[in-house]
Formats: sequence, C-alpha cells, structure tokens
Amino acid sequence: MDRKEFLRKGLLGTGVFVSTAALGNVVKNNIDELRELDILGFNHIQNTNSKIMENTVLHKADTRGDANHTWLHSKHTFSFANYYNPERMHFGVLRVLNDDKVAAGMGFGMHPHDNMEIISIPLEGDLEHKDSMGNVAVIKEGDVQVMSAGTGIYHSEFNKSKDRDVKFLQIWVFPNKRNVTPRYDQISIRDVEKKNEFYQVLSPNVNDQGVWIHQDAWFHLGTFDKDAETSYNLKKNGNGMYFFVLDGEVEVAGQKLSKRDGFGIWDADKVDVKSLSNSRVLLMEVPMAA
Repeated sequence: MDRKEFLRKGLLGTGVFVSTAALGNVVKNNIDELRELDILGFNHIQNTNSKIMENTVLHKADTRGDANHTWLHSKHTFSFANYYNPERMHFGVLRVLNDDKVAAGMGFGMHPHDNMEIISIPLEGDLEHKDSMGNVAVIKEGDVQVMSAGTGIYHSEFNKSKDRDVKFLQIWVFPNKRNVTPRYDQISIRDVEKKNEFYQVLSPNVNDQGVWIHQDAWFHLGTFDKDAETSYNLKKNGNGMYFFVLDGEVEVAGQKLSKRDGFGIWDADKVDVKSLSNSRVLLMEVPMAA
C-alpha cells in the first residue's frame, strides 16, 4: 500500500472525524486543551524505519511535543495545545497521551470538558481532584482515575504536596456514546498488580477488573524483570495496541523501545513482549475506527 492509499484508509478503517463543534467546550488556557481543528482524520504515518511489519507506528520519546510552563512540564505524544503535528493527531480513538509533571502546590484551575473519557494514572506524588459533581479526591501512585465528561463537567487538578513534584499520565479517549451523564471513579490497583505479566486496569465493562469507560478499550500495566517474556492477545477484532514504556527497555514485536517511547501496532491478534531490563509498560488496546 502506498502512502496516498494509506492516508486515505488511515489506520482507522472508516476513520475518525471530529469537528470543532463535536469537541464542545474545551478549555481555552493554551495548556490543557485540544487545538481547534476542522477535521481530525487520517494522520498517522507508517513506521517507515521499521524492518518488522507495515502495520506499526513508532513514537520515540525525544520526538514528543515539549511544553514547559515552569510550574507544568508536559510531554505530548499526540498534538495538544500549542504542539501541533498533523501526522500525530491520535492512534485510533486514543486522542491524548500527556506525560505531565506539576510543581509543588501548583495545578490546573477549574476548566470544562465534554464528550471525552479522561484517564489519569499517577506515577509519583499526590494529585488532588475537585469537580462540579462535588467529588473531592486525592489520587497517588497505584491508583487509576477515570472521568466520563459526557454532557459536560468542570474539574481542577492540583499537586497536593507543598514540597515535591507530582508526575502523572493524562489520557483522553474518544467515547462510543455521546452526551452521557458525567461520572467520576477511582480505584487502587495495588491488589491486582502482578509481576512479569500484564494486568488489567481499565475495560468497557462495569463489573470487570479496574475502572471502566464508554469505549471498547482495555488498558493493562506490566512490571517486568530483565529477560522476562510475555504476550498479549487482542480482546476485540479490529482494535489496535499502543505500548508506552514507563521505565526500562523492552522489545515489542521485534521493535526495541526505551523509556517513554510509544509503539502502535494494528492488524495483529497477538504481540510478544520481552523485557530487556527491569521495566514497566502501559498497554492500551483501543478501537482503530469510530
């Protein structure tokens, strides 16, 4: 398949198109926002440097968008706020993957979202959440937080600590249902953590392990010893898998990845993973078409 044909079909089959109207009320602070675009379309380019397969995309850590606001230092895997790369808009319905560090006592004031599934995974420190539904909570390493923005919600996020940074992943996923009733949830995943295999932290099913969202997506975390090997079997036909290395080095489907590298793969039912050092990996299985 040539580049033109690939772009026409995209990674997404029928594709994901979102108008500015569909995005609704996004925040206007030039930090926590989506760039206003007429179309989010077929934009991921194949991993032309890969010798393994034609169905992959590689995002090296040092190619991410870099936004340093002094109190906030954020690395954007996909286009976000003032970082815009038309070839890095989303991976299927995975729209935002921000790697954030917030200074002590600082944070995001009240701002609106709608029609987006927003997942926060703390990596270090404590993050305080408040929202227009009356929720007040603190999430920390070992927790996962989810917010279905639905018809509209306001929330704030602040570093609870007065003397240390907080580091967390903020992930946005397009929902499969619009205008749902907003909701908030958080859980501890400490009791389900396993060594040298992936364990589920998010799914579409309210009664399944982890938090749930309005989308046919499954998130897994894995902490691996050096030389550990495992594999992941796709949950739903037509989905893709996006691997994000939190620490260490791994090999995914023959592709070597280092800390904070991202690697997407589609048209694959099973993927083998080998840990090249002590490592930790976030795996996100998401639909490639709306």
